[in-house]
Amino acid sequence: MSSTLAKITEIEAEMTPTQKNKATAHHLGLLKARLAKLSRELITAKGAGGGGPGEGFDVAKTGVYSEVAAYEFTTLTTVPGVIRHKGAKIQLLDLPGIIKGAKDGKGRGQIIAVAQTCNLILTFLDVLKPLGHKKINENELEGFGIRLNSNPPNIGFKKKDKGGINLTATCPQSELDAETVKSILAKYKIHNADVTLRSDATADDLIDVVEGNRVYIPCIYVLNKID
Repeated sequence: MSSTLAKITEIEAEMTPTQKNKATAHHLGLLKARLAKLSRELITAKGAGGGGPGEGFDVAKTGVYSEVAAYEFTTLTTVPGVIRHKGAKIQLLDLPGIIKGAKDGKGRGQIIAVAQTCNLILTFLDVLKPLGHKKINENELEGFGIRLNSNPPNIGFKKKDKGGINLTATCPQSELDAETVKSILAKYKIHNADVTLRSDATADDLIDVVEGNRVYIPCIYVLNKID
């Protein structure tokens, strides 16, 4: 796992200073594809034996007391509860806070694994540093394939046995071209596929479609203070 993490760090370091423009789009697309594959390998290794299942992450369909206090990370495990609204029972999960680096194996990655199963995410942010915490949370969730407040990319993708890569764009593209699409797919050892871009898509959009394991969840942000 350490070598995978080192490769991820190396790619991220290369991507950071690279200006995003038409000339660098192809190179950045390849780096993003490599990064997505390595991130998936890291998460899979973590779940398959790199630390084992965390205590208390089996979510029961019951309601229990959730501790609160005037300091961060009060909740240390998943606390399930049930609220009733107009005759409907809604399960509410109080999850521990997400730490920076969770997507790279730090802390309890099971927290985010539970979040992947939710229909709605309610994120509480410290009113004194909301944007900083928001950015950290979104970055870590994205690392686990969770896309907040967005829709799946409008891209048609179908692998086939022969015929090469057939790219069709129904509107002008500012980032993806035939060369970039073919190179990204080659990273996944895909050399025969039909790809249809129905909106102005990015390399990230194409990678999400190829990975096929992204979840798109609405999120509500709540500012909270302790006094």
